Amino acid sequence: MEMPSSALMLDRETKASERPGDHKDELRLWLRLLTCSTLIETEIRNRLREEFKTTLPRFDLMAQLDKTAVGMTVGEVSQRLMVSNGNVTAVVAGLVADGLVDKRPAPQDRRVQILTLTAQGRKAFRAMAERHETWIAELFAGLDQPEIGQLFRLLGTTKTSLHRAIAGRTKDAGEAAKGDA
Repeated sequence: MEMPSSALMLDRETKASERPGDHKDELRLWLRLLTCSTLIETEIRNRLREEFKTTLPRFDLMAQLDKTAVGMTVGEVSQRLMVSNGNVTAVVAGLVADGLVDKRPAPQDRRVQILTLTAQGRKAFRAMAERHETWIAELFAGLDQPEIGQLFRLLGTTKTSLHRAIAGRTKDAGEAAKGDA
């Protein structure tokens, strides 16, 4: 029997913690973050499927469209979700077929499609979003407010550190490429 991906991630973290001398703290931290993220995402996917018969990609796409009254292009949605236009197009097709999203040509360029939630789509999304917020609160119920605040600040610092490391690597790669020329 194949182990679910969330159990596999937990197992990797557990193995790393069982032999801390084999792994640097940064690797163990990465595995802990990945495990937490995977556990949360898996649970949200399961709850969306069970309660609303929908998927996380559909929920995420509808969340982006709910933020605007004028709609968004497929390219804008794909950029915000950090996925390909093809992924967005496939999800949009299902949402359009279900009457949750409307797709119409942009007035300035008929080749570009503008996506908006229909009234039915907005109502469905808001019901899901309300439950989603409750689920997230349930998943973090083991933390008190000071712990949540501290974790939020630490993850903000982590995010800044990641952006700096990535920007530094990109800058170093660019300079190396110039040196090779």
